[in-house]
Amino acid sequence: MSLTPTPGQTVGPFFGYALPFPEDQHLVPPGSPGAVRLQGTVYDGRGEPVPDAILELWQADASGAVVQQPGSLRRDGWTFTGWGRASTDALGHYSFTTVAPAAPFFAVTVFARGLLDRLFTRAYLPAAADDPFLATLDPDRRSTLVVTEPQPGGGYVFDVYLQGERETVFLSYPRH
Repeated sequence: MSLTPTPGQTVGPFFGYALPFPEDQHLVPPGSPGAVRLQGTVYDGRGEPVPDAILELWQADASGAVVQQPGSLRRDGWTFTGWGRASTDALGHYSFTTVAPAAPFFAVTVFARGLLDRLFTRAYLPAAADDPFLATLDPDRRSTLVVTEPQPGGGYVFDVYLQGERETVFLSYPRH
């Protein structure tokens, strides 16, 4: 007996009502000492903005410690938990308010329509040019993982390209 394959299930779109929560994009309150913005746009394979994606940010704190505090879903205004979630707007833009990690990168997870599973990537700070993992990548691909600094207002820009010529480097982890 042979079985007929069935279509796979994608991870979206259902994000707008199911996953956001109050202050989800603020790992620290805006205006806090040491606060920075990590912002960008998510693009599809045609280079069009994705208006219904969600990004999760996982990071160490400013001293390099991997924080394991409860409370990510109910922000209290002072406890840094190292985790946040941001939805893209109608133009595919997202933004986090956080601290620059002492580790050289932010870990980013992307959920978007049409994906069969979430995607993992990293947003490296500009000073991480000598990171061992980055050194293993072709220089043209390496640039897809390094944030840029916007001119006015500071912070970092990290655009995510899901497919195409400028596709972001995505990582795989065992059992994911």
